[in-house]
Amino acid sequence: MSDRKRIYLAATLALAVSTGLAGCESTSEVFHQGYIVDEQSLALVPVGSSREQVMLALGSPSTTATFDTEVFYYISQTRERGAAFMKQKLVSQTILAIYFDKNGTVERKANYTMQDGKVFDMISRTTPTGGKDLTFLQQLLSGGGRNGAAAAARNALGG
Repeated sequence: MSDRKRIYLAATLALAVSTGLAGCESTSEVFHQGYIVDEQSLALVPVGSSREQVMLALGSPSTTATFDTEVFYYISQTRERGAAFMKQKLVSQTILAIYFDKNGTVERKANYTMQDGKVFDMISRTTPTGGKDLTFLQQLLSGGGRNGAAAAARNALGG
């Protein structure tokens, strides 16, 4: 074999190996969802700002809460996956909470991350109750009502 053919063969082999290894390179996809907090926009919303000023500076919130006081939540998530066929993994989550007082002005701001350990359920759409949550067993043991356990037993027996 001539030197020219050997060089051509070696170059072809090197190209094929490098192309094959390039396919093995770890390139993960990163997905950003939701509101990304901009410090300049957040500075436009000092304590005492109105609800309208918050909406103008930050836009519509991701979700709101209105149980005791009104709260605007701006939620951002970053997810990552190693390959197109893999499931996305949550890498970071940030929740900017703007708390309003009874007059509709900003009372305080909070920025929660995954490290804060705050549980925030965006899916269930449940409203918290004002009372104490009891399990079924706790309700049975406590009598299930104002009249106590004896009255609950009488009612259950149809008496």
